[in-house]
Amino acid sequence: MKGVGNENEEGEGEGEGEGEGEGEGEGEGFSIREMEYIRRHHKQEAKENQCGSALVKHIKAPLPLVWSLVRRFDEPQKYKPFVRRCVVRGNHNLQIGSLRQVDVKSGLPATTSTERLELLDDNHHILSVRIIGGDHRLRNYSSIMSLHPEIVDGRPGTLVIESFVVDVPEGNTKDETCYFVEALIKCNLKSLADVSEGLAVQDHTEPIDRMYLLMIS
Repeated sequence: MKGVGNENEEGEGEGEGEGEGEGEGEGEGFSIREMEYIRRHHKQEAKENQCGSALVKHIKAPLPLVWSLVRRFDEPQKYKPFVRRCVVRGNHNLQIGSLRQVDVKSGLPATTSTERLELLDDNHHILSVRIIGGDHRLRNYSSIMSLHPEIVDGRPGTLVIESFVVDVPEGNTKDETCYFVEALIKCNLKSLADVSEGLAVQDHTEPIDRMYLLMIS
């Protein structure tokens, strides 16, 4: 989870950081570089009746590939394993305020979730989503995802940071609420890594496969 990277004038890493390739972390487990990204891009403060946290994931795939999955507000099922279907309401051009209706797979204490796109920044690779309805207990849930280039095992990789704040439901503690939400996020981030790294392997091997076919033909 540790990383050290040179930054340009706008503050985004130039991919000189070294990542471990896997792992999530909270609080004191963050590296200095990760803490700086959180301070800069994840300015969410939990109120008295809320809890919040941030998690990180190092992915062995280049940032453009990972971002191509994360930015698809209209197709979260591309990597989120608990999403069965997603329908964007109204205009299908993604913009601030766009709404999506998410159908959740069985096994979770919910079937639907209505979510609004708060931010989609293709320059700084930041996505923010707020839940505004649904048959679940995640009231006033807001999340921010930011992606940052780094080097993982000598190859282009991506540092993903996801933070959230949410109301603590009546009858639950802050610790219980955070534990539940963090478990979902960890599952989503692991799936994002699996999908991204699988696509990265395909992109890396296809040119070799074509060269091999040319050599034996």
